[in-house]
Amino acid sequence: MRAVTVIPGVPGSLRLLDDYPEPATEEGAILVEALAVGICGTDIEIIEGHYGEAPPGTDHLVLGHEALGRVMEDPTGTLQPGDLVAGIVRHPDPLPCPNCAVGEWDMCRNGMFTEHGIKALPGFARQRWRLQPRFAVGLHPALGEVGVLLEPTSVMAKAWDHIDRIGQRAEWQPRTALVTGAGPIGLLAALLASQRGLAVHVLDLATEGPKPALAGALGATYHSGPVDQLDFEPDIIIECTGAPVVVLEAMCKVAPTGIVCLAGVSTGGRTIELDAGALNRTLVLENNVVFGSVNANRRHWEAAAEALARADQAWLGSLITRRVPLSEYASAYSPGPEDIKVVLDFTA
Repeated sequence: MRAVTVIPGVPGSLRLLDDYPEPATEEGAILVEALAVGICGTDIEIIEGHYGEAPPGTDHLVLGHEALGRVMEDPTGTLQPGDLVAGIVRHPDPLPCPNCAVGEWDMCRNGMFTEHGIKALPGFARQRWRLQPRFAVGLHPALGEVGVLLEPTSVMAKAWDHIDRIGQRAEWQPRTALVTGAGPIGLLAALLASQRGLAVHVLDLATEGPKPALAGALGATYHSGPVDQLDFEPDIIIECTGAPVVVLEAMCKVAPTGIVCLAGVSTGGRTIELDAGALNRTLVLENNVVFGSVNANRRHWEAAAEALARADQAWLGSLITRRVPLSEYASAYSPGPEDIKVVLDFTA
């Protein structure tokens, strides 16, 4: 079968193989036909050789961690043939650590977890793949192709779960949420904020293209200036850019007893001036919380599936700005300036 692969650590090794082996039954009892795979920055960084780890015994890593498929067979009865399904990306470590032992593998403490398409597990950018029942998440059939957004939505479902839990340290009645960055993660963060009934603000550099309209369709207020020039203090900030200046401005801008969730990953290598004492004083005296969040466990995937089912399907479809057939796979990994979410289409 066909599969999109790289040799981890080797830039320029992206290839479409025509003779990749069928998925072994050891991968799981549920056999799935691939429909689509979403592309994100993690894939680009793996292609550039920055990280990634092939499964044991092979030099190649199949890409793809944002998956949508259709069940071909499931002898366990967990799902039925024809059901839409996505695969949970991270698997617990084999020891396991205390968190992995109780299903909180997104909070693995020893780093021995594995991840489809990223670390030591083949990804979903292949025509067929298998899943163990506990890592299979069924999707409402009405979602159709937008079900490929489940993985990034699960990341935001976890972020909101932790925000809610942190907020319970005191009487928590947030009114406003600011999302910095209007890429797919940021817009999905705004979607979940709007579903919570908050006054939502989205900030991004783009002043043209689809981003302002997509934010507006959620009822969100769109901003394109610096965070520190906003005329309000958000109760919640979800930072999705990873830009160091924006990260620091977010920490300084949040309201007293506010929460800042860092969901964007910085590239490093840039030094900026920081009055660490003033920042520390503000965080302490205003009882603010800043935390990082990445990945998701099963309950977050299930919450994400529910959130997508409640969302406007046309709006979700608008996030997918380009669909690329498998035969033209290389162009899917070269995002354009107008792209929000690019999808590799296995049905074309």
